[in-house]
Amino acid sequence: MHVHSRKPIIILVAYCTLVGLWSLLSPLDFTTWVFEIFFGVVGVAVLALTFRKCRFSNMVYVLVAIHFTVLALGAKYTYADMPAFNWLRDEFGLARNYFDRVGHFMQGFVPAMIARELLLRKFDIKRGKFLFFLVTSICLAISAFYEFIEWWMVIVFYPEAGMQWLGIQGDIWDAQQDMLMAFVGAILAQLLLNKLHDKSMKKLHGN
Repeated sequence: MHVHSRKPIIILVAYCTLVGLWSLLSPLDFTTWVFEIFFGVVGVAVLALTFRKCRFSNMVYVLVAIHFTVLALGAKYTYADMPAFNWLRDEFGLARNYFDRVGHFMQGFVPAMIARELLLRKFDIKRGKFLFFLVTSICLAISAFYEFIEWWMVIVFYPEAGMQWLGIQGDIWDAQQDMLMAFVGAILAQLLLNKLHDKSMKKLHGN
């Protein structure tokens, strides 16, 4: 496929638009829908607007589509009431609905490949332990900043509902465990996908 072919980004935008519209059909809470889908929409928009200057490997676009699907599910049902994970909770006697853990795992897993590609292609960082460290650190920083945003949202819009937002489902360590999931996601993404990612970049860019 030619490097400047717009087909991958067109497919990604079309897919995310359809999934986003589906999630907008009778969401459990509209305010939550806006908050949860916002960053996904911004991310896809940035990829689309910068496509000609920064064409990512096909693997990144596939991962972004998967991540957007998780965001759309969380936006539609809220992370505390995603039906499939309610079933898992009830079926296996779990303490809570753990779908938000999936969301935060993806918050590390997918940005890891985006950060890795940018560092390799735009900053000429060499493959190795230092790249692994940088990618992991970037993903952990993104996760921590997202927790800041949730905190600020509560202070500004929901000052009386701090525990419902920040201690989701009664878990006082929710923020720390969310960041841990992103940390684990970033590490696993690199351990599992680095070779495939290199092949995807090589196929497209010849590097």
